[in-house]
Amino acid sequence: MFIIYSTWAAFQNAHYEFGPYLSPMYSPVLWGDSDHNWFGRGTPSWFPSWLPYSPAFLILWAPAGFRLTCYYYRGAYYKAFWADPINCAVGEPRKGYIGESNWPLKIMNIHRYFLYVAILFIFMLAYDAILAFWFKNPATGKGEFGIGIGTLVLCTNVVLLSGYTFGCHSLRHLIGGRKDCMSESPSCVKAFNGCTALNKRHMLFAWMSLIVVGFSDVYIRMCSMGVWKDLRII
Repeated sequence: MFIIYSTWAAFQNAHYEFGPYLSPMYSPVLWGDSDHNWFGRGTPSWFPSWLPYSPAFLILWAPAGFRLTCYYYRGAYYKAFWADPINCAVGEPRKGYIGESNWPLKIMNIHRYFLYVAILFIFMLAYDAILAFWFKNPATGKGEFGIGIGTLVLCTNVVLLSGYTFGCHSLRHLIGGRKDCMSESPSCVKAFNGCTALNKRHMLFAWMSLIVVGFSDVYIRMCSMGVWKDLRII
């Protein structure tokens, strides 16, 4: 369901921002008709003219790649679609098992590299959440501090995505799992234990963050279309 909705939302190229809010499915806006764009408005000159353009096309590969190659999600859809790993005392539906040691599943090992990009996205989404506290005053044209429901939604999104990303199995290995004697570095032990605490709830963070990413886009889209009204708390 999420894949269907996110694909549809990416093709819309509209209603992905409202006031200081920017949908996480479009962040960062590299090129686009948005106040949040980085490099310019409109479609970049190098983008093929025969293809429909959306800012989401330039960035969704990163979070999508990180999730699709995630160790937890792999276990879920390998079992659901390929019956691997199969349940105990049930025979394999094939004579030989190559798993991720050969193609095409060998490409799943790229997850460790997607991790670096995912961490970068956390900081960019956190910046978007900070911007969501500043509302433009129509009288003065200047930004003023405030908190709306959308602000809380975007902050919750960052918290859950951080819990999911920083509890990643690859990050846990990178921090200390690869070391022969981790106890020699107290700071490494603390970081490893923190990552482990998040990793124990990796499934929870994986699904909750996915739901909130989708809801963040829905909320901003509905407010932009005038269907919902963003309530200001402050």
